[in-house]
Amino acid sequence: MKVAFGHMGTLTPIMEMILEDLGHEAITPNRPTRQTLALGAKHAPEFACIPFKIVLGTYLECLKLGADTLVSGGGYGPCRAGLYGELHRRILKDLGYEFDFIFFWPPLKKPFHFYKQLHKLKGHHSWVYLWRIIKKAYSKLAVLDDLEMMAQRIRPRELKHGSTSKGFEQAMDMMRQAKTGPEIASAGEEARALMQKVPFDDTRQPLKVGIIGEIYVQLEPFANYFLEEQLGHMGVEVRRSIYLTSYTRHDILSTRGDMGSRTLAMPYLAQKVGGHGQNSVGDIIRYAKNGYNGVIQLAPFSCIPEIVAKSLVPRLSKDYSIPVLTIFIDEQTGAAGIQTRLEAFVDLMDQRRSRSLLVGA
Repeated sequence: MKVAFGHMGTLTPIMEMILEDLGHEAITPNRPTRQTLALGAKHAPEFACIPFKIVLGTYLECLKLGADTLVSGGGYGPCRAGLYGELHRRILKDLGYEFDFIFFWPPLKKPFHFYKQLHKLKGHHSWVYLWRIIKKAYSKLAVLDDLEMMAQRIRPRELKHGSTSKGFEQAMDMMRQAKTGPEIASAGEEARALMQKVPFDDTRQPLKVGIIGEIYVQLEPFANYFLEEQLGHMGVEVRRSIYLTSYTRHDILSTRGDMGSRTLAMPYLAQKVGGHGQNSVGDIIRYAKNGYNGVIQLAPFSCIPEIVAKSLVPRLSKDYSIPVLTIFIDEQTGAAGIQTRLEAFVDLMDQRRSRSLLVGA
């Protein structure tokens, strides 16, 4: 099979490796562009969110490259993202494309359906072989998460503008080329060492910002206008609430979610509202308790779980004395507008920190 999938941050090389190990030809999507988004928006319903449109545009690009199978997954619950796989399939079929569609529900929500789809993807390979592939993929994913966190820490402290991003891309190239277990372990050590060689001043005390919100706009840099990189170059250290390893543990392999964030959210939002809405509430509290200078909530325009969380932001901000910037994103969002809002938010946090230091003195 010639298999394609949606692009989402560092998940892309992991999917490519899994598919190739299973004997498929991976039609690996390029990083999304404005053209990708425009293509998806052209054929998507107006109400659909930006992740839906970017992924639809990616599918169209991959089908034109010869893909005959698409692989996707979605949540199960109040969030409408669980319906997006079927909606993508119908739109593409109506446009005249012929393909197989393998859609994964969360394994603990619909185990038999998950088993059938996984059986289709694994083909003639044994379950033991598949398990080894998954274990290897998770080990590679852990390295990629570690590299991202290293870049987030080093970038606001770098001595040469852009050196962290350059080092990170080189480290990612190393990891993309690593296919076997020993290669992944060796490449991981080399990639970490490469990041450590980026010249930076460890005595700097940058502002710290927590990133919360919907998973796709957190993890896909194109969808959030490369917000992490922008903030890093403004001298801000960021930390996301979602990384792929934590998402695997808390969302894919658990029905309870991130109980730390959910427990913190309970006094304000006692029930799950789909997506990561409840987590966003708890994560604001968690970042405030951990001494962060601010929080940025990222959400696709019209995302109901994040709209619910946003309604509680004024109260949370007041109760925990932490500024929160909410950015709703759609295809009309402009890069200049995002940059202006980030600059103003960074100035606000810097002023608040300066005042608190004066008071403390």
